Amino acid sequence: MTAKTIAKKLLECFKNGNKVLICGNGGSAQQANHFAAELIREDFPAISLCSDISVITATANDFGYKDIFSKQVSALGEEGDILIGISTSGKSENIHWAYDMADTLGVEVLDFPRKGKTTEEIQEYQLKLIHKIWRYIRQ
Repeated sequence: MTAKTIAKKLLECFKNGNKVLICGNGGSAQQANHFAAELIREDFPAISLCSDISVITATANDFGYKDIFSKQVSALGEEGDILIGISTSGKSENIHWAYDMADTLGVEVLDFPRKGKTTEEIQEYQLKLIHKIWRYIRQ
């Protein structure tokens, strides 16, 4: 999926009064936070599911780490929203559980593309993608 396509989907989501939820682990969590901050800065409703350490640790403690994002999607997601998953490997169990929850709620899932052979290349590609999406949105 291209930056332009993702930007169009996000703008349509916002136009319809919906919000974007973003999740990731490790470095991808920081990219999720960064992306949400850029959107919020321009008054677009976005939530990084990685930013509330109390929610994350309570959920991990009570239900397991695999549920740290799906529980938040369950509580915050509504039909017409978009869930963006940012993952270097594409194999993160907790992100896939969040995708499953999103599907049950009618939340559209956008799995960020992964281009490159190494972790560094993939993360650099995804950060550039965030910035390209942002440029399209601000036009």
